[in-house]
Amino acid sequence: MSKISPFKALRPVRDKVHLVATRPYYSYKKNVLTAKLEDNPFTFLRIINPEFGSTIQTKGNTPERFALVKEKYAEFIDEGILIKDASPHIYIYRQTKNGHEFTGIIAGASVEEYHLDLIKKHEATLTSREAMFTNYLDVVGYNAEPVLLSYPHDVHIEQLIIEATADRPEYEFTTTDRIKHEVWVLPEAQTFKIIQAFESIEAVYIADGHHRSASSAGLKKHRQVKGTDGFPNEDFFLAYFIDETKLKILEFNRLVDTLNNLTEDEFLTQLSKSFSVSTLNQAQKPYNEHEFTMCLNGKWFQLIANPELIDPNHPVKCLDAEILTTTILSPILGIDDLKTNEHIEFISGAESIETFENKITSGKFKVGFVLFPATIEQVKKVADNQLIMPPKSTWVEPKMRSGLTIYKINE
Repeated sequence: MSKISPFKALRPVRDKVHLVATRPYYSYKKNVLTAKLEDNPFTFLRIINPEFGSTIQTKGNTPERFALVKEKYAEFIDEGILIKDASPHIYIYRQTKNGHEFTGIIAGASVEEYHLDLIKKHEATLTSREAMFTNYLDVVGYNAEPVLLSYPHDVHIEQLIIEATADRPEYEFTTTDRIKHEVWVLPEAQTFKIIQAFESIEAVYIADGHHRSASSAGLKKHRQVKGTDGFPNEDFFLAYFIDETKLKILEFNRLVDTLNNLTEDEFLTQLSKSFSVSTLNQAQKPYNEHEFTMCLNGKWFQLIANPELIDPNHPVKCLDAEILTTTILSPILGIDDLKTNEHIEFISGAESIETFENKITSGKFKVGFVLFPATIEQVKKVADNQLIMPPKSTWVEPKMRSGLTIYKINE
Protein backbone atom coordinates (compact mmCIF):
# COMPACT_ATOMS: atom_id res chain seq x y z
CA MET A 1 0.00 0.00 0.00
CA SER A 2 1.01 3.64 -0.39
CA LYS A 3 0.36 5.84 2.61
CA ILE A 4 -0.23 9.50 1.84
CA SER A 5 -1.04 12.17 4.38
CA PRO A 6 -3.06 15.39 4.31
CA PHE A 7 -1.42 18.44 5.87
CA LYS A 8 -2.12 22.04 6.81
CA ALA A 9 -0.38 23.87 3.99
CA LEU A 10 1.21 27.25 4.42
CA ARG A 11 0.34 28.97 1.16
CA PRO A 12 0.06 32.39 -0.50
CA VAL A 13 -3.05 34.50 -0.19
CA ARG A 14 -5.03 34.32 -3.38
CA ASP A 15 -4.27 37.83 -4.66
CA LYS A 16 -0.50 37.29 -4.38
CA VAL A 17 -0.05 33.66 -5.39
CA HIS A 18 1.20 34.60 -8.87
CA LEU A 19 3.81 36.84 -7.25
CA VAL A 20 4.93 34.36 -4.57
CA ALA A 21 5.24 31.04 -6.43
CA THR A 22 8.49 30.62 -8.30
CA ARG A 23 10.79 28.22 -10.04
CA PRO A 24 13.68 27.02 -7.85
CA TYR A 25 16.29 29.77 -7.48
CA TYR A 26 19.03 27.67 -9.13
CA SER A 27 17.06 27.53 -12.39
CA TYR A 28 17.41 31.28 -12.98
CA LYS A 29 20.34 33.03 -14.60
CA LYS A 30 22.04 35.41 -12.19
CA ASN A 31 20.82 38.59 -13.90
CA VAL A 32 17.22 37.31 -14.05
CA LEU A 33 17.33 36.26 -10.40
CA THR A 34 18.58 39.69 -9.40
CA ALA A 35 15.84 41.42 -11.40
CA LYS A 36 13.13 39.30 -9.80
CA LEU A 37 14.45 39.98 -6.32
CA GLU A 38 14.63 43.72 -7.03
CA ASP A 39 11.20 44.06 -8.63
CA ASN A 40 9.02 41.66 -6.61
CA PRO A 41 8.84 41.99 -2.81
CA PHE A 42 6.47 39.03 -2.61
CA THR A 43 8.49 36.41 -4.48
CA PHE A 44 9.40 33.24 -2.61
CA LEU A 45 12.93 33.91 -3.83
CA ARG A 46 13.11 36.58 -1.13
CA ILE A 47 12.77 33.82 1.49
CA ILE A 48 15.48 31.69 -0.09
CA ASN A 49 17.74 34.75 -0.53
CA PRO A 50 17.13 36.50 2.81
CA GLU A 51 20.20 38.76 2.59
CA PHE A 52 19.34 40.28 -0.75
CA GLY A 53 20.24 43.98 -0.67
CA SER A 54 22.24 43.64 2.54
CA THR A 55 25.91 44.60 2.73
CA ILE A 56 26.53 41.90 5.37
CA GLN A 57 26.48 38.38 3.98
CA THR A 58 26.64 35.04 5.78
CA LYS A 59 28.32 32.05 4.19
CA GLY A 60 26.07 29.88 2.01
CA ASN A 61 24.68 26.57 3.31
CA THR A 62 25.49 27.38 6.93
CA PRO A 63 23.24 27.35 10.03
CA GLU A 64 23.53 31.15 10.11
CA ARG A 65 22.15 31.46 6.57
CA PHE A 66 19.43 28.88 7.28
CA ALA A 67 18.36 30.81 10.37
CA LEU A 68 17.85 33.91 8.22
CA VAL A 69 15.70 31.89 5.81
CA LYS A 70 13.56 30.83 8.77
CA GLU A 71 13.22 34.46 9.86
CA LYS A 72 12.12 35.42 6.36
CA TYR A 73 9.39 32.77 6.48
CA ALA A 74 8.18 34.38 9.71
CA GLU A 75 8.13 37.80 8.05
CA PHE A 76 6.01 36.55 5.16
CA ILE A 77 3.57 35.01 7.65
CA ASP A 78 3.44 38.13 9.84
CA GLU A 79 2.78 40.31 6.80
CA GLY A 80 -0.09 38.06 5.68
CA ILE A 81 1.61 37.02 2.45
CA LEU A 82 1.45 33.39 3.54
CA ILE A 83 -1.49 31.89 5.41
CA LYS A 84 -1.93 28.47 6.99
CA ASP A 85 -4.91 26.21 6.44
CA ALA A 86 -6.88 25.54 9.60
CA SER A 87 -7.34 21.84 8.88
CA PRO A 88 -5.36 19.19 6.94
CA HIS A 89 -6.07 18.83 3.22
CA ILE A 90 -4.86 17.08 0.14
CA TYR A 91 -4.25 19.44 -2.77
CA ILE A 92 -4.49 18.91 -6.50
CA TYR A 93 -2.10 20.81 -8.73
CA ARG A 94 -2.41 21.11 -12.49
CA GLN A 95 0.26 22.55 -14.74
CA THR A 96 -0.49 23.19 -18.40
CA LYS A 97 2.52 23.66 -20.65
CA ASN A 98 2.39 23.80 -24.44
CA GLY A 99 -1.08 22.26 -24.36
CA HIS A 100 0.00 19.31 -22.19
CA GLU A 101 -1.75 18.96 -18.83
CA PHE A 102 0.07 17.54 -15.80
CA THR A 103 -2.40 16.88 -13.01
CA GLY A 104 -1.44 15.28 -9.71
CA ILE A 105 -1.85 15.24 -5.95
CA ILE A 106 0.14 17.19 -3.38
CA ALA A 107 0.32 15.32 -0.07
CA GLY A 108 2.74 13.96 2.49
CA ALA A 109 4.77 10.90 1.43
CA SER A 110 5.65 8.35 4.08
CA VAL A 111 9.19 8.34 5.51
CA GLU A 112 8.63 4.77 6.67
CA GLU A 113 7.75 3.66 3.14
CA TYR A 114 10.84 5.44 1.84
CA HIS A 115 13.01 3.35 4.16
CA LEU A 116 11.09 0.18 3.24
CA ASP A 117 11.80 0.88 -0.47
CA LEU A 118 8.11 1.24 -1.22
CA ILE A 119 9.16 4.63 -2.52
CA LYS A 120 11.64 3.42 -5.11
CA LYS A 121 14.85 5.17 -6.13
CA HIS A 122 16.92 5.08 -9.30
CA GLU A 123 19.58 7.67 -8.47
CA ALA A 124 22.48 7.68 -6.01
CA THR A 125 22.67 10.66 -3.68
CA LEU A 126 25.78 12.53 -2.59
CA THR A 127 26.26 12.20 1.17
CA SER A 128 27.48 15.79 1.53
CA ARG A 129 24.54 17.26 -0.38
CA GLU A 130 22.07 15.05 1.48
CA ALA A 131 23.53 16.20 4.82
CA MET A 132 23.31 19.84 3.74
CA PHE A 133 19.62 19.52 2.88
CA THR A 134 18.93 17.70 6.16
CA ASN A 135 20.60 20.50 8.12
CA TYR A 136 18.59 23.03 6.14
CA LEU A 137 15.29 21.35 6.99
CA ASP A 138 16.30 20.95 10.62
CA VAL A 139 16.92 24.68 11.03
CA VAL A 140 14.27 26.13 8.72
CA GLY A 141 11.43 23.76 9.58
CA TYR A 142 9.66 24.03 6.22
CA ASN A 143 9.63 22.12 2.95
CA ALA A 144 8.53 24.23 -0.01
CA GLU A 145 9.35 22.20 -3.15
CA PRO A 146 7.60 18.84 -3.54
CA VAL A 147 9.44 15.68 -4.53
CA LEU A 148 7.99 14.33 -7.79
CA LEU A 149 6.65 10.78 -7.32
CA SER A 150 4.98 8.67 -10.01
CA TYR A 151 2.43 5.92 -9.48
CA PRO A 152 0.98 3.30 -11.87
CA HIS A 153 -2.14 4.35 -13.73
CA ASP A 154 -5.20 3.80 -11.57
CA VAL A 155 -8.71 4.32 -12.96
CA HIS A 156 -10.25 4.99 -9.55
CA ILE A 157 -7.73 7.69 -8.63
CA GLU A 158 -8.11 9.23 -12.08
CA GLN A 159 -11.88 9.47 -11.59
CA LEU A 160 -11.48 11.06 -8.15
CA ILE A 161 -9.17 13.69 -9.63
CA ILE A 162 -11.64 14.41 -12.45
CA GLU A 163 -14.43 14.89 -9.92
CA ALA A 164 -12.34 17.13 -7.68
CA THR A 165 -11.16 19.37 -10.52
CA ALA A 166 -14.69 19.91 -11.84
CA ASP A 167 -15.01 22.71 -9.29
CA ARG A 168 -13.33 26.08 -9.65
CA PRO A 169 -9.71 26.00 -8.40
CA GLU A 170 -8.51 28.00 -5.42
CA TYR A 171 -5.64 29.32 -7.57
CA GLU A 172 -5.50 29.89 -11.31
CA PHE A 173 -2.71 31.94 -12.86
CA THR A 174 -0.24 31.95 -15.75
CA THR A 175 3.46 32.71 -15.39
CA THR A 176 5.66 34.57 -17.86
CA ASP A 177 7.01 31.29 -19.25
CA ARG A 178 3.46 30.68 -20.56
CA ILE A 179 2.71 27.90 -18.07
CA LYS A 180 -0.73 27.82 -16.47
CA HIS A 181 -1.02 26.78 -12.83
CA GLU A 182 -4.13 25.63 -10.95
CA VAL A 183 -4.52 24.40 -7.36
CA TRP A 184 -7.56 22.82 -5.70
CA VAL A 185 -7.91 22.52 -1.92
CA LEU A 186 -9.87 19.31 -1.36
CA PRO A 187 -12.55 19.10 1.33
CA GLU A 188 -12.40 16.37 3.95
CA ALA A 189 -14.60 13.85 2.11
CA GLN A 190 -12.57 14.00 -1.12
CA THR A 191 -9.32 13.97 0.82
CA PHE A 192 -10.36 10.77 2.60
CA LYS A 193 -11.37 9.06 -0.67
CA ILE A 194 -7.99 9.75 -2.26
CA ILE A 195 -6.14 8.51 0.83
CA GLN A 196 -8.15 5.29 0.65
CA ALA A 197 -7.56 4.92 -3.10
CA PHE A 198 -3.78 5.08 -2.64
CA GLU A 199 -3.89 2.09 -0.32
CA SER A 200 -4.17 -0.10 -3.42
CA ILE A 201 -0.94 1.33 -4.92
CA GLU A 202 1.89 -1.08 -4.10
CA ALA A 203 4.79 1.31 -4.66
CA VAL A 204 5.63 4.74 -6.05
CA TYR A 205 8.77 5.89 -7.84
CA ILE A 206 10.90 9.00 -7.41
CA ALA A 207 10.81 10.78 -10.74
CA ASP A 208 12.65 13.90 -9.56
CA GLY A 209 14.02 14.92 -6.16
CA HIS A 210 16.23 12.11 -4.84
CA HIS A 211 18.30 14.41 -2.60
CA ARG A 212 15.25 16.18 -1.23
CA SER A 213 13.50 12.90 -0.41
CA ALA A 214 16.65 11.38 1.14
CA SER A 215 17.23 14.43 3.35
CA SER A 216 13.58 14.58 4.41
CA ALA A 217 13.58 10.87 5.20
CA GLY A 218 16.79 11.27 7.20
CA LEU A 219 15.60 14.26 9.22
CA LYS A 220 13.88 12.27 11.96
CA LYS A 221 16.96 10.14 12.61
CA HIS A 222 19.13 13.25 12.50
CA ARG A 223 17.02 14.84 15.23
CA GLN A 224 16.98 11.67 17.32
CA VAL A 225 20.78 11.64 17.27
CA LYS A 226 20.75 15.28 18.41
CA GLY A 227 18.26 14.44 21.15
CA THR A 228 15.67 16.85 19.72
CA ASP A 229 11.99 16.28 20.44
CA GLY A 230 10.18 15.07 17.34
CA PHE A 231 7.04 16.23 15.55
CA PRO A 232 4.37 14.07 13.83
CA ASN A 233 4.98 15.82 10.51
CA GLU A 234 8.52 14.41 10.45
CA ASP A 235 6.95 11.08 9.48
CA PHE A 236 6.07 12.50 6.04
CA PHE A 237 7.59 14.82 3.44
CA LEU A 238 6.14 17.08 0.79
CA ALA A 239 5.45 15.25 -2.46
CA TYR A 240 3.58 15.58 -5.74
CA PHE A 241 2.07 12.27 -6.84
CA ILE A 242 1.39 11.97 -10.56
CA ASP A 243 0.14 9.17 -12.78
CA GLU A 244 3.17 7.77 -14.61
CA THR A 245 1.29 7.97 -17.90
CA LYS A 246 1.03 11.75 -17.46
CA LEU A 247 4.75 12.30 -16.93
CA LYS A 248 6.89 13.66 -19.72
CA ILE A 249 10.39 12.18 -19.86
CA LEU A 250 12.90 13.93 -22.09
CA GLU A 251 16.53 13.15 -22.72
CA PHE A 252 19.63 14.82 -21.34
CA ASN A 253 22.04 15.50 -24.18
CA ARG A 254 25.84 15.69 -23.96
CA LEU A 255 28.24 18.44 -25.06
CA VAL A 256 32.00 17.83 -25.09
CA ASP A 257 34.72 20.43 -25.63
CA THR A 258 37.49 18.04 -26.69
CA LEU A 259 38.17 15.26 -29.20
CA ASN A 260 40.92 13.95 -26.91
CA ASN A 261 43.71 14.88 -29.38
CA LEU A 262 41.99 13.10 -32.29
CA THR A 263 41.33 14.65 -35.67
CA GLU A 264 37.76 14.58 -36.97
CA ASP A 265 38.59 11.73 -39.35
CA GLU A 266 40.32 9.74 -36.61
CA PHE A 267 37.33 10.27 -34.31
CA LEU A 268 34.85 9.10 -36.98
CA THR A 269 37.02 6.05 -37.65
CA GLN A 270 36.87 5.15 -33.96
CA LEU A 271 33.09 5.55 -33.95
CA SER A 272 32.63 3.28 -36.97
CA LYS A 273 33.99 0.34 -34.97
CA SER A 274 30.87 0.33 -32.78
CA PHE A 275 28.28 2.26 -34.78
CA SER A 276 26.83 2.54 -38.23
CA VAL A 277 27.78 6.14 -39.07
CA SER A 278 26.04 8.17 -41.76
CA THR A 279 25.86 11.89 -42.55
CA LEU A 280 22.72 14.01 -42.08
CA ASN A 281 21.64 17.01 -44.12
CA GLN A 282 20.30 18.91 -41.13
CA ALA A 283 20.07 19.01 -37.35
CA GLN A 284 17.64 16.46 -35.96
CA LYS A 285 16.88 14.31 -32.96
CA PRO A 286 17.04 10.50 -33.14
CA TYR A 287 13.84 8.67 -34.02
CA ASN A 288 14.55 5.36 -32.31
CA GLU A 289 16.15 3.78 -29.27
CA HIS A 290 19.90 2.94 -29.63
CA GLU A 291 20.21 5.68 -32.23
CA PHE A 292 22.12 8.91 -31.61
CA THR A 293 22.51 12.06 -33.64
CA MET A 294 25.83 13.86 -33.37
CA CYS A 295 26.96 17.37 -34.20
CA LEU A 296 30.70 17.45 -34.91
CA ASN A 297 32.02 20.96 -35.46
CA GLY A 298 28.69 21.94 -37.01
CA LYS A 299 28.27 18.81 -39.20
CA TRP A 300 25.53 16.30 -38.34
CA PHE A 301 25.76 12.50 -38.26
CA GLN A 302 23.53 9.59 -37.37
CA LEU A 303 24.99 6.84 -35.17
CA ILE A 304 23.21 3.48 -34.88
CA ALA A 305 24.64 1.16 -32.25
CA ASN A 306 25.82 -2.27 -33.38
CA PRO A 307 23.65 -5.05 -31.87
CA GLU A 308 26.50 -6.52 -29.81
CA LEU A 309 26.70 -3.31 -27.77
CA ILE A 310 23.22 -3.82 -26.37
CA ASP A 311 22.45 -6.11 -23.44
CA PRO A 312 18.63 -6.27 -23.42
CA ASN A 313 18.59 -8.32 -20.20
CA HIS A 314 20.42 -5.78 -18.08
CA PRO A 315 18.33 -2.79 -16.86
CA VAL A 316 21.24 -0.34 -17.06
CA LYS A 317 23.52 -1.66 -19.80
CA CYS A 318 20.70 -1.46 -22.35
CA LEU A 319 20.20 2.26 -21.74
CA ASP A 320 21.41 4.66 -24.42
CA ALA A 321 23.03 6.95 -21.85
CA GLU A 322 25.12 4.02 -20.60
CA ILE A 323 25.98 2.83 -24.13
CA LEU A 324 27.18 6.32 -25.05
CA THR A 325 29.41 6.48 -21.97
CA THR A 326 30.93 3.01 -22.29
CA THR A 327 31.56 3.12 -26.05
CA ILE A 328 32.37 6.79 -26.81
CA LEU A 329 32.70 9.15 -23.87
CA SER A 330 34.99 7.02 -21.76
CA PRO A 331 37.16 4.96 -24.17
CA ILE A 332 37.45 7.49 -27.00
CA LEU A 333 37.06 10.93 -25.43
CA GLY A 334 38.60 10.06 -22.05
CA ILE A 335 35.61 11.11 -19.95
CA ASP A 336 35.41 8.51 -17.16
CA ASP A 337 33.37 10.38 -14.55
CA LEU A 338 30.42 12.31 -15.92
CA LYS A 339 29.80 13.99 -12.56
CA THR A 340 33.22 15.61 -12.24
CA ASN A 341 34.87 15.80 -15.67
CA GLU A 342 35.29 19.41 -16.76
CA HIS A 343 35.13 18.62 -20.48
CA ILE A 344 31.44 17.61 -20.54
CA GLU A 345 28.22 19.56 -20.05
CA PHE A 346 24.58 18.52 -20.24
CA ILE A 347 21.61 20.19 -21.90
CA SER A 348 18.05 19.01 -21.44
CA GLY A 349 15.84 17.82 -24.24
CA ALA A 350 13.50 20.68 -23.38
CA GLU A 351 15.92 22.97 -25.20
CA SER A 352 15.55 23.25 -28.97
CA ILE A 353 17.86 21.43 -31.36
CA GLU A 354 18.90 24.87 -32.64
CA THR A 355 20.05 25.87 -29.15
CA PHE A 356 22.00 22.63 -28.92
CA GLU A 357 23.64 23.21 -32.32
CA ASN A 358 24.55 26.80 -31.45
CA LYS A 359 26.52 25.58 -28.43
CA ILE A 360 28.84 23.77 -30.86
CA THR A 361 28.99 26.21 -33.76
CA SER A 362 29.89 28.96 -31.28
CA GLY A 363 33.19 27.15 -30.79
CA LYS A 364 32.68 26.37 -27.10
CA PHE A 365 32.24 22.63 -27.77
CA LYS A 366 33.71 20.28 -30.34
CA VAL A 367 31.02 17.62 -30.42
CA GLY A 368 27.54 16.98 -29.08
CA PHE A 369 25.36 13.89 -28.79
CA VAL A 370 21.56 13.85 -28.84
CA LEU A 371 19.92 10.82 -27.21
CA PHE A 372 16.57 9.10 -27.57
CA PRO A 373 14.56 9.57 -24.33
CA ALA A 374 14.39 6.77 -21.77
CA THR A 375 10.93 5.43 -20.92
CA ILE A 376 9.19 5.23 -17.56
CA GLU A 377 9.30 1.44 -17.93
CA GLN A 378 13.10 1.57 -18.18
CA VAL A 379 13.35 3.84 -15.14
CA LYS A 380 11.09 1.55 -13.11
CA LYS A 381 13.03 -1.53 -14.12
CA VAL A 382 16.24 0.05 -12.86
CA ALA A 383 14.57 1.03 -9.58
CA ASP A 384 12.91 -2.38 -9.13
CA ASN A 385 16.31 -4.03 -9.44
CA GLN A 386 17.81 -1.55 -6.93
CA LEU A 387 20.23 -0.27 -9.56
CA ILE A 388 21.23 3.27 -10.50
CA MET A 389 20.55 5.16 -13.71
CA PRO A 390 23.57 6.73 -15.45
CA PRO A 391 24.10 10.39 -14.45
CA LYS A 392 21.85 12.88 -16.22
CA SER A 393 19.73 10.23 -17.93
CA THR A 394 16.34 11.93 -17.77
CA TRP A 395 14.79 15.37 -17.78
CA VAL A 396 11.37 14.91 -16.21
CA GLU A 397 8.41 17.26 -16.45
CA PRO A 398 6.49 18.82 -14.81
CA LYS A 399 8.98 20.98 -12.98
CA MET A 400 7.38 22.07 -9.73
CA ARG A 401 6.98 25.61 -8.38
CA SER A 402 8.30 26.50 -4.94
CA GLY A 403 6.07 28.24 -2.42
CA LEU A 404 2.64 27.07 -3.59
CA THR A 405 1.89 24.61 -0.77
CA ILE A 406 4.51 24.71 1.97
CA TYR A 407 4.84 21.80 4.40
CA LYS A 408 5.56 22.76 8.02
CA ILE A 409 7.81 20.09 9.50
CA ASN A 410 7.73 21.28 13.12
CA GLU A 411 4.10 20.44 13.75
